Amino acid sequence: MWSLQSHQGLSNMICTLLCLFWIFRMAIAMLQQTVGGTLQLLSNSGTHCNVGNRSVRLLPKGFKLEVEFPKRAIYSSGKRKLNVIQASTSQTSVVGPLLAPSSSDTLDSHMKPNEVALILIRHGESLWNEKNLFTGCVDVPLTNKGVEEAIEAGHRISNIPVDMIYTSSLIRAQMTAMLAMTQHRRKKVPIILHNEDERARAWSKIYSEDTIEQSIPVITSWKLNERMYGELQGLNKQETADKFGHEKVHEWRRSYDIPPPNGESLEMCAQRAVAYFRDNIEPQLLSGKNILISAHGNSLRSIIMYLDKLTSQEVITLELSTGIPMLYIFKEGKFIRRGSPVAPTEAGVYAYTRRLAQYRQKLDDMLT
Repeated sequence: MWSLQSHQGLSNMICTLLCLFWIFRMAIAMLQQTVGGTLQLLSNSGTHCNVGNRSVRLLPKGFKLEVEFPKRAIYSSGKRKLNVIQASTSQTSVVGPLLAPSSSDTLDSHMKPNEVALILIRHGESLWNEKNLFTGCVDVPLTNKGVEEAIEAGHRISNIPVDMIYTSSLIRAQMTAMLAMTQHRRKKVPIILHNEDERARAWSKIYSEDTIEQSIPVITSWKLNERMYGELQGLNKQETADKFGHEKVHEWRRSYDIPPPNGESLEMCAQRAVAYFRDNIEPQLLSGKNILISAHGNSLRSIIMYLDKLTSQEVITLELSTGIPMLYIFKEGKFIRRGSPVAPTEAGVYAYTRRLAQYRQKLDDMLT
């Protein structure tokens, strides 16, 4: 027969277990409310719970609640704190918070950084540049010199992180971006996204998560195209100046709001290019993405006018060399121009920000 003392001991143990079970249920409920999840009872290893991308297990010995973060979990911006509840038959305590991995834990961190890189590259020399013809929106490829310029641009940005690439719909800008990325030390593959229709999306779908992790999405848009030169496209620049006068041609080429016949002015080009930048690229920068834009003289001048808050008179004097990258740092909602990286071994470029220096060091560690 049970003694009264044994009966009281059993009652106390049952009460303790019920309390612990209630505490555990409350903890799981709070976690599920935060990120969602499922609960599973395991016969030998205790109670297991999948909460979002996290693994939670209550071990039978010591009633310890463990929260595990999988390597490939994707976290929202900021550090998320999850408390670990430990319980024994005598007490319950809350011990130190678990933090999601910091931005320095892996090379491609999913934590939102406090600053990101924006790289602008004007395409390398095209075949019509070589022939001194007005190109505008005619789709002309690079010359051999243009290919070399694109590769050199790649050397200059080979230690700067790139998460997404935006180009115009013209082949010379796309070639420049692709060739530049062949020189990047991270060795990720740029892949053009095809969103023209449902079939294009379905046929270009990638089914390997590992392959996706080693890819960089490339988004093309006509709104980043060179300004449309209208009836000047295909004409020789010198012959056109001889025919219409140097002053008139200079006005068409370098004024802000005077377009060539049936073409676009710089102002008209800026309206579409800057609107596209604000609506599509700037939100990606705000979310923590490092962006490369490969485009054209006038579309990039338009974007720089927006970034540097230039006047219409200042922007018409702005000259951009082919194949020379321009680096900006986006931090706390502000764009800070950092100039053009000279070479991957130029230490001064990476002294601009601590984060770029850390990224380069990680590349060195990974590749040595």
